[in-house]
Amino acid sequence: MSLIEPRLCAAPATAPLFRPGLALPAGALLGVAIGLGLVLTLVRAFAMLGPPAYRGLFLIHCIPMALLPWLLLNKDGRQQVGLKRSRRPREYPLAIALGLLASAAAFLLGMALFGPTPDHWFVSVANSFRVQPTAGMPLVAVFLMFTIPALIFSPIGEEIFFRGYLQRMLETRFSQRSSTMIEAAWFAGAHLVHHGIVLTAAGLGFRAFSGTLWFVLMFALSWMLAWLRTRHDSIYPAILAHAAFNLGMNSFIFAFLWQR
Repeated sequence: MSLIEPRLCAAPATAPLFRPGLALPAGALLGVAIGLGLVLTLVRAFAMLGPPAYRGLFLIHCIPMALLPWLLLNKDGRQQVGLKRSRRPREYPLAIALGLLASAAAFLLGMALFGPTPDHWFVSVANSFRVQPTAGMPLVAVFLMFTIPALIFSPIGEEIFFRGYLQRMLETRFSQRSSTMIEAAWFAGAHLVHHGIVLTAAGLGFRAFSGTLWFVLMFALSWMLAWLRTRHDSIYPAILAHAAFNLGMNSFIFAFLWQR
């Protein structure tokens, strides 16, 4: 199976995508997507690198990501970004399995290279959890507190935006392969605020080796999610795989890293 399959149902770049009254010239479609993406990426960075009191902005910023197709696109446009039934519904379990396997691979690679140290990307995620008020809570309650939102907000918001809206807008200018490379690089770069970029009293820093590896892992994950979206001609399997990845990540964190 090719990792990049032709998108059978993609409409030409000139087909109307936006709601009546919001129609834009073809050249402006990509500009709108990039502008919205930059704003959302900046909000994400502030949420993760700013004061702990603002961590909730991460969940909030996923909401407009998920709503964009209904706010901006017409029915045909929403279908083009993948908001329709899968043409391979029997492969939903495969999407879930791929997400779980990807999280296991990321955890094991981090342990093999760095052990449970700050250079392990899942340790950075765990540390972002630790700054939240969880003192005195049972471990199961803390796990659910962080895992339930992780199964809903980022899988739905990020997949609709990155693999759906942004991918389709990029395709109005670039080939499918180039569009996937761009959105995968953007997705990976946005995740550097979870591991890689650090904010200390001395200013911004970067974990060169582990941060670069984390970027590569997130790029590969994004490519896999884009493959699922294309294979199914639907965004829903990618959402399931993303949720499975987050479930696996949090399971590894609370099983092996939380008490350290």
